[in-house]
Amino acid sequence: MKQLKKKRLLLLSCTIAIILFGVWFSTSNMYKFAKGYFLYKTHSPSGQVNETVKKPPSDEPPSNKTTKKELYPVRPKTGEEIGELYIPKLKTKLPIFHGTNEDELEKGVGHFAGSVLPGENDNSVLSGHRDTVFRKLGQVGEGDLLIVRTSAGEFTYKVNKVRIVDEDDRTVIVPKPRATLTVSTCYPFDYIGSAPERYILVAYLTSKTVS
Repeated sequence: MKQLKKKRLLLLSCTIAIILFGVWFSTSNMYKFAKGYFLYKTHSPSGQVNETVKKPPSDEPPSNKTTKKELYPVRPKTGEEIGELYIPKLKTKLPIFHGTNEDELEKGVGHFAGSVLPGENDNSVLSGHRDTVFRKLGQVGEGDLLIVRTSAGEFTYKVNKVRIVDEDDRTVIVPKPRATLTVSTCYPFDYIGSAPERYILVAYLTSKTVS
């Protein structure tokens, strides 16, 4: 009888132990499952956190981010008139043509095609004959204004420096760190024949009105 009671007690103890183990095992695995599921939802396969980008509804107004407007969406062709150069000190308006071949220089001021257009950052180079459009350019010096009007707007430059350079000096057309207008003509002005030097005005952009 005593042995039967011991067997029953042992069997009951084993049953309770098995039940407790089952409860512990189930709880532990549920925790691991929940943890694994959470990590899966919040991390990508590479371990990086997924970011959800909210797309604005179609009826929301556009963002305030502005795109910088290009001054010249269409670049000019050689021989095309691109604007005018106004020199307040001389009270003179001169047409500007894209290119510095003789065809352009016979009609007015030529814009060196290898340079940026007026108003753009960097060095915009203009050239003209000393015996036609730039006959009185020698009267223009430091502090004087040069105003260029094009389809992009009006750009006012102030002469910062006057240079006399050799005709083969290529520093006239080098890039500049800021919006610059370089105006060039032959020098001396009263020289007979092919002049050996160039009269250079280097002007910096001081204001602009964009169309």
